[in-house]
Amino acid sequence: MTVYVEAEQLDAGLVRVLESPQEVGTVELVVRRPAEGEREVLDEGVLDLEQGLVGDRWRPARPGAYGDMDDGRAAQITLMNARVIDLVAGDRERWALAGDQLFVDLDLREANLPAGSRLAIGDAVIEITDQPHTGCAKFTARFGLDAIRLVNSDVGRELRLRGVNARVVQPGAVHRGDVIRKLAR
Repeated sequence: MTVYVEAEQLDAGLVRVLESPQEVGTVELVVRRPAEGEREVLDEGVLDLEQGLVGDRWRPARPGAYGDMDDGRAAQITLMNARVIDLVAGDRERWALAGDQLFVDLDLREANLPAGSRLAIGDAVIEITDQPHTGCAKFTARFGLDAIRLVNSDVGRELRLRGVNARVVQPGAVHRGDVIRKLAR
């Protein structure tokens, strides 16, 4: 039986989330989703311009699906703040259930990383897109109603508690423990 973290604990945990580093952080977990419902925790992943995370089930959307300027790759890579997933999952073994590929200790707020911001991770560079990343029914089932209410609340969206979408702009390898660095705009 899964025990969910209650609203009071989630609210109290936001203080730690707000202390996330703004410029330089760490990749805490790399996860590949080879098929629906499957997760592989990786020591090393390869980010590719066309495939996203190599071996992941992500596929490009129809060009323009995420706006006039989108090439179908606006949701190629998803990142979630490691402090948020630690808060809602209650156990590191459950982090991968969120369905994101990169869990990072970095401030993902829009004020810190507006669309177009670039991040260097290992050998790769990714670009934050304006495609919202929101919680869904699967997230609710895995982490509970209080968690989905928090990440989809006005504050949760402002803080991007559910994470951000990005596209690969420079391919390369990424490893758990790599530095993730915000690049100058």
